[in-house]
Amino acid sequence: MKKIITYGSYDMLHIGHINLLTRAKARGDYLIVGVTSDDYDRSRGKLNVIQSQEVRMAAIKELDFVDEVILETHTNQKQEDILKYGIDEFVIGDDWIGYFDYLNEFTKVVYLPRTKGISSTQLRKENIKPLSIGIIGANGDTKRFLKELHFVDFVKCENIYDDKQKNLKKIVQKFDIPNTTSDLKQFLKGDFDAIYICNDIQNHAKHIRNALEAGKHVLCENPLVLDQNEAKKLFKLAKENNLLLLMALKTAFAPAFNKLLDELKKGTIGEIKEVRAMSYPSLIIQKIAGKSKTIDFFTQKNSKYDVSNRAVTTHKKGVLGIATVGIGMKLEGSAIISGTKGYVYIPAPWWLTKEFYFKFEDEHKSYKFKYAFEGDGLRYMISEFTSLIRAKKIESTRLTIKDMLELNKIIATYNKGKK
Repeated sequence: MKKIITYGSYDMLHIGHINLLTRAKARGDYLIVGVTSDDYDRSRGKLNVIQSQEVRMAAIKELDFVDEVILETHTNQKQEDILKYGIDEFVIGDDWIGYFDYLNEFTKVVYLPRTKGISSTQLRKENIKPLSIGIIGANGDTKRFLKELHFVDFVKCENIYDDKQKNLKKIVQKFDIPNTTSDLKQFLKGDFDAIYICNDIQNHAKHIRNALEAGKHVLCENPLVLDQNEAKKLFKLAKENNLLLLMALKTAFAPAFNKLLDELKKGTIGEIKEVRAMSYPSLIIQKIAGKSKTIDFFTQKNSKYDVSNRAVTTHKKGVLGIATVGIGMKLEGSAIISGTKGYVYIPAPWWLTKEFYFKFEDEHKSYKFKYAFEGDGLRYMISEFTSLIRAKKIESTRLTIKDMLELNKIIATYNKGKK
């Protein structure tokens, strides 16, 4: 039996895809199709894919001439799959001519002609209505957001509101924003789908509530609010209005960070006992250890100011979380996850995860994962935010409502203690 394998995103499955897959099947007896995962697409800078990996895989499975569908999650998987499945030919479109010649070492590489006049890019341009976003706040976060927004297709900034007006003129000129306003009520009546909030934390609760009541999806800088009961009320309001409320934590949507979580779920380092990271509330502790049982804060002081604050949390199954923030001292922003069979080390800064290392009991056994992290990383977050809105989903699996409430609880608890 002759086995053929091919790969692709297969976004908005069209006749060009089907023609290529039909030709691929005609070259053998058994056709395996690898569908690229959402995170792998993002790691390659492909942020314009509209459909989720589940939808794209389901569409390929519906094709009766496809014998098996697999998910492609990382760079080296093609040669791994070729060896694993005993592949006779690797087939791909001729727009990749020469790019995959290195796979000839493992199997025969064949480039097939694509159907002219049709592509996912063309279909997206013809059928996808751009999402429009309004921004509350004009500061450094605004600049970074607008810079990264440029890399995500089918989304644009329509308006900026800022009551101080201090940095507004420069931002508007630099990023060519069509509208600005200093009147909040007028701003909220604007014809846009969502609002990004990046102004003073003291005003977050008011602006989130106003935006949700105006029927806008919300992406808000962390922390959401300083009171935990208020956070719960806002998520309830969002749910009642079928709107998305998302905390702007870019790490949660980074390809490498999500690959790390996938590897840990497999039990690669055994039972996890401790997660130690700089900065709190620490996303990495929450995603790995889950809901906290207890929260304690420890402060080391000198005569002038707090030198370091540590948040120590306990979790189910005996997991300990230790997060540190330092003022007036130098700290390395790395992270270490310790398990019963080994540990994971993430170089500083861990929140811009580009690579991580697995180390095991056997000193000679270790391996490394390395993923791209483009720009400030906000593009992955914006891509997730807009994808969820288009899919009419009000919660992200990468950063759930429970995750956000837990992270907000640590800030709220600390703030309450500080009064």
